[in-house]
Amino acid sequence: MTPAARVQAAIEILDAIAAAAREGGAPADALFAEAMRQRRYAGSKDRRAIRAHVYDAIRAARSAPPSGRAAMLALADTDPELAALFDGSPYGPAPIAPDEPRAETGLAAPTLVDLFDPLVGADDEAAAMLSRAPLDLRANRIKASRDELSALFPGGEPIANAPDGWRLPPETAAAQHPAHAEGRFEVQDAASQYASAALDAASGMRVVDLCAGGGGKTLAIASATGNAADILACDTNRARLRQLPPRAERAGATRIETRLLDPGKEAAMLADWRGKADRVFVDAPCSGSGTWRRSPELRWRLTPSRLDRHLADQAKLIDLGAELVAPGGKLLYAVCSIIAREGREQMEDFLDRHPGWTADAGPLPDGVGRPAGAGFLLTPGHDGCDGFFLARLAAPC
Repeated sequence: MTPAARVQAAIEILDAIAAAAREGGAPADALFAEAMRQRRYAGSKDRRAIRAHVYDAIRAARSAPPSGRAAMLALADTDPELAALFDGSPYGPAPIAPDEPRAETGLAAPTLVDLFDPLVGADDEAAAMLSRAPLDLRANRIKASRDELSALFPGGEPIANAPDGWRLPPETAAAQHPAHAEGRFEVQDAASQYASAALDAASGMRVVDLCAGGGGKTLAIASATGNAADILACDTNRARLRQLPPRAERAGATRIETRLLDPGKEAAMLADWRGKADRVFVDAPCSGSGTWRRSPELRWRLTPSRLDRHLADQAKLIDLGAELVAPGGKLLYAVCSIIAREGREQMEDFLDRHPGWTADAGPLPDGVGRPAGAGFLLTPGHDGCDGFFLARLAAPC
């Protein structure tokens, strides 16, 4: 493909991504992969160049652009070499006409920025929130250690305050290493490692991971407890939960039970655990505003109605989780979000609804996160990891 043809391909893919963002369709990575399947003639260099164009444009545009061309023109305005490729050549984009529309650039739409937690300074965080994320690994203590990861991947560095964490450059192909198939490590961002550790689970405990998904944090809990805690991993998404058993087998985590819950019937299906769990982890569905480094098109997708649905689900799940906690036990609430309504305000509402519950003051290592109401906020700029809010709550005895 010519350089100009690569730009035109990126424009067409951006059209599909913008439409999917507005309509709640497939994520950008899935759309990009499908577009490449349709362009089997594209070589590896072509694919890398097209992907770079697509994601540079997504990161630049603060909201879904009117067209993929508008998104690429916003980049071309600051890149003369890119602008020169709008030359009308075969398979390339048409020349730039005067006064063509451009995508609006910036971190996010002002109405979305206004929802950020007060600790988030948009100017200070913008570059970090839209930069390419590193690849973080977590050693599985059941089978390996961080020292072993350092020997397997000598180009990395330890993650501060994450004893099992090892950080590699972006897009390192670590998951293709044989040690991953052997269950010796998992790919997991530092924020998720901090959250899993903040649950403060220990051997001999009974633990519920209420929103387990594919089981990344479930496996982190099993690793931290040395495979010596009974863990119930739940979710309402069959496809995601189905990923956990083979991952657990690979990791040597033999004390994990999975339970698929029917939406609306969760409490009844968990009646046997009511008031019996020493620890409950509620990693609730959210806006994903803390993960823009990995999925920058998420900021194109968030609408007031979608946020309201997340808020309602979060409140329901926290209340459900609280019912499972034994007297004196603890619940960890976590969302990969920097929006105040999903974090500190959600916790204020929970504590108002549940007299007698209290928030722990120190669930994180010194230097990680900043106090945010009854919980703590981690951000890419301040903590070098995904944006996350978490709060550890203690049940009355």
